[in-house]
Amino acid sequence: MIKRLSLLVLLCLLSILGFSQTDQTSPENPLQFSYLEDNTSSLSIQEALNSKDFISHKSNSSLLNFGVANSSYWVKIKIDSNFKSNDAKLYIDQARLDLVENYFVYTDGRIVQKSRNQNFSDKFFLSPKLYFFDVPANHATQINEIFLKVNTKEIYLLPIYISAESDIIARFFQRDMIFSFYTGIMLVMFLYNLFLFFSVRDKSYIYYVIYILLIWLSQISIQGYGVKFFWGYKSWLDENSVVIFSLFTIIFTTLFTQAFLNTKINTPRAHRYLNIYFAFAIFGLICLFFKQHQIAFIIMQFLTTIGAFIALSLAYYVYFKKNFKPAGYYLTAWSVLLFGAILFIMKDYEFLVPYNDFSIYLLQLTSSIEVMLLSFALADKINFFKQENEIAQAQALNASLENQKLIREQNIFLEKKVKERTEELLSANETLNVTLNNLKETQSQLVDAEKMATLGQLTAGIAHEINNPINFVTSNIKPLELDINDLKDIIDRYESIDLEKDIPQQIAEIEAFKKQIDLNFVNQEINSLLSGISEGAKRTAEIIRSLRNFSRLDENDMKPIDLNEGLQSTLVLLRNNIPSHLKIVKELGNLPMVECQPGKINQVFMNLISNAIQAIKSKEVQAEEEYLVIKSWYEDQQVKISIKDSGTGMSEETKHRIFEPFFTTKDIGEGTGLGLSIVFSIIEKHKGSIEVNTKLQEGTEFIITLNVNP
Repeated sequence: MIKRLSLLVLLCLLSILGFSQTDQTSPENPLQFSYLEDNTSSLSIQEALNSKDFISHKSNSSLLNFGVANSSYWVKIKIDSNFKSNDAKLYIDQARLDLVENYFVYTDGRIVQKSRNQNFSDKFFLSPKLYFFDVPANHATQINEIFLKVNTKEIYLLPIYISAESDIIARFFQRDMIFSFYTGIMLVMFLYNLFLFFSVRDKSYIYYVIYILLIWLSQISIQGYGVKFFWGYKSWLDENSVVIFSLFTIIFTTLFTQAFLNTKINTPRAHRYLNIYFAFAIFGLICLFFKQHQIAFIIMQFLTTIGAFIALSLAYYVYFKKNFKPAGYYLTAWSVLLFGAILFIMKDYEFLVPYNDFSIYLLQLTSSIEVMLLSFALADKINFFKQENEIAQAQALNASLENQKLIREQNIFLEKKVKERTEELLSANETLNVTLNNLKETQSQLVDAEKMATLGQLTAGIAHEINNPINFVTSNIKPLELDINDLKDIIDRYESIDLEKDIPQQIAEIEAFKKQIDLNFVNQEINSLLSGISEGAKRTAEIIRSLRNFSRLDENDMKPIDLNEGLQSTLVLLRNNIPSHLKIVKELGNLPMVECQPGKINQVFMNLISNAIQAIKSKEVQAEEEYLVIKSWYEDQQVKISIKDSGTGMSEETKHRIFEPFFTTKDIGEGTGLGLSIVFSIIEKHKGSIEVNTKLQEGTEFIITLNVNP
């Protein structure tokens, strides 16, 4: 289908091209041209008349093409004396000139500047910017030469003719009819695709609708119709309309191409190149607004030249490589436009294609065909996706039916397997229940063993701690008894004084006895011994109080307690295990009462402090002074307790496993591996948290956080 359509369009264009080559509607101009480039744009008519630098236009054509230049040009015209017409007019068939000055040089040496015939321009459907100048009827005898000074910011393309008024009217009436027909086609395509956009809401359509509008605006700018019907002569838009609308056309062509061909998915690399192409068009607009008209015009020409090739390459790739069928219409459309553009450019140089009414409107013709083909492409895109959707739905339906069949078969098989598996699970469940009960009994035994180990450690500490103050008492009793006996002897001697005998003599004996036993020393020793006995009694009372505190090990009821008191009691009971070089630093803050199980929390303190002491003892190299820092503080409705040691510390791997049951770093027989697991369990039951900060060979810190009102 696409190949047949492409061939048909190509044949139509070739037939039009052949017809245009035989067309003889262009006036026969018996004119001889020579031209002079005015680099400064400042030469006067007299200077141009006297200049010897005019270059002859060697071609017989009436078309002068100077390209893009910053200069002005002087054109000298000689009229063939055989050309006769009573209503002849000299005209330049170019609407994009910024300046035209016309001078008639008569045979008697007079130079007369002729103004444009405004009435003739406005009389018909012609652009007011086309330059018409009346030529005297007897020009052959009066006029020696005609000088034209022209200037433009765009391309110097100057078709210059002298024709009869009737021929000009017929010529431009035909052009207006062609352009009206072209405008009608563009309007129909614009409205049709705008309606489709509101129906399907596909962004490709809105880009395409704007593209159609911009193509039409570009053409009316080139032909001069925009000046007559929309914007004024010599206005800013009049001077820049061709470049502005052409660059905007490039921008929306890029957007349409990206959306229609889905280049972001189909050709990611080309999509990035199109973004660069888009950026160049934006740069051209920026140059235009900074009054760099010629740079913007060159950018526009460059982008227009390569744009069609880019579009063709992308369409070819997407159509043939990605099998996206609507791209075929897109490929044909841009092929037609590129073919028309090439012929249009060849017309400007009269290479194979003559400059006439047909070739002038060749770009409009091909752009009309392109617009219609792109409309077909958009419609085919909808059909393409509709067919793909129908195929996908059919495939989904077939897959669904197949799945239903498989599901039925699988259900029968699964029901059988489920029944077998259920029986296996019931049997396994019974076995697991027995195993679970055994594990619970084992766990209970292990926890009891851990408690017994704690109690054993506690009992040994208590026995040693009680032994010390008892030794204070027992070792002081005998000396105290001897000192008291000495005092009793002195008292007895005073009581046995015989008043009838020599009293001074008896007193002297008693004083001698006092010196003998050193009464002052005896008094001091008695005070010292009583102080030691008192200290022993106090220590015994403290141990008994701490033991009474800690004896709540099996209390399971929640009650408010002072955590600082629990820490103090634990330290007293563990005093025997603390080495002499270990310094205990207590920084206990003012804490509120905390609802908890006292026995469980005391067990946590006992395990953590015992582990800290053991970690310090196990260091290979002992410092002169090791430390154990115990802190407590109140913060954000929470009580925090820190137990930090200067022991061996832990590696990251060990740190992540310390709360696992039965995990221990102690030697075999030295621990069950349940201590920290029990600690974690107790803290978790109290809805608290425990944090571990450790570094190998530097020590470990456990931070317990408990809510005041759990």
